[in-house]
Amino acid sequence: MKDFTLENLTDAVVEAYTTNAASPRQAQIIGSLVRHLHAFAKDVELTEAEWFEGIQFLTATGKKCDDKRQEFILLSDTLGLSMVVDAINHPKGGLGTESTVLGPFYVEGSPIVESGANIIKRDIGGEVVLVTGKVTDAAGKPLAGATLEVWQTANNQLYDVQDPDAPEWNLRATIKAKDDGAFSFVSEKPTSYPVPTDGPVGQLLAAGGRHAFRPAHLHFMVKAPGHETLTTHIFADGDPYLDSDAVFATKAALVAKFELSEDATLAAKYGLKVPFTTMHYEFGLTAQ
Repeated sequence: MKDFTLENLTDAVVEAYTTNAASPRQAQIIGSLVRHLHAFAKDVELTEAEWFEGIQFLTATGKKCDDKRQEFILLSDTLGLSMVVDAINHPKGGLGTESTVLGPFYVEGSPIVESGANIIKRDIGGEVVLVTGKVTDAAGKPLAGATLEVWQTANNQLYDVQDPDAPEWNLRATIKAKDDGAFSFVSEKPTSYPVPTDGPVGQLLAAGGRHAFRPAHLHFMVKAPGHETLTTHIFADGDPYLDSDAVFATKAALVAKFELSEDATLAAKYGLKVPFTTMHYEFGLTAQ
C-alpha cells in the first residue's frame, strides 16, 4: 500500500493522470496544472477553511453563468488570464491589427447587414457616431468578402443582453464589407462602464481594492477568407480608464479618435444631423 505524504503526493497525482493520458498534450496540461496547484497550496500554506471558501467561490461563479452571461469568462478576464492566453495564441510581431479579449457578452448569430447600415434599434440619447474603415491583409491590400461582427454597450452602460428593455440585437450586427474592404455603419459612441459586480467577480474586485470599470470601446470580430479571425476592441481616445482597464485589455494601437464632423454631404448620405461624430479604423488580418 502506498503511503501518501506531502513530499510524494504531487508526483503520485501527476503519474496517475499522465501515465495513460489520451494524448501527450493532455498529459502535459494536466501534469502542469497539478504541479502548479499543489505548489500554490504549499506556497501560501492554504488552510482548509480558505480552500472551502475557494470552492464556494467557484461554485457561485458557475451558478452565475447563463445563456446571456459568462461569469467564468469575466473571472478569466479580470485575473488577466484571458490576455495571457490571447498573447500566446496571437503573437503579432508587427503584422496585422492587435487582438484582445472576447469578453463575456459576445452573442453568436447577429443579423447580417450591408455596409452603411444603422445598428441603433433604440434611441436613448446616445451620441450618434459614423464608423468607417477598411479590412486589409497585413500588407495593406484590401480584402474582399470580409465581415465585421460588432457589439457594444448603449448610452446607459449596458449591453442589449443585460438590458431587459433593449430590443434584440441593439447595437449588435454583422457588417458586410464592400469588395474593396471598405465598411461603414451608424451606431452610438461607446461609453465606459463597470463590469457586472453582483456576482463572485465583483467580490474578487472588491477584495483586491480594484474598480470595475472598462474604458469605452467597440467590440469587433473581423473575418475574411484565407485569414485568421481577429477578435479585438477599438477604444475611445481620452477615456479615463485606459490605464486601469478592469480586464487589462487595452493596447495603444487599438485607441482611436472620435471626432466631430460638419460634413453635410456625408451626413445626408447616412441620414445624420450636422454636426455628428466620426471614427475611422483600418483592420489588418494575417494569413492563415
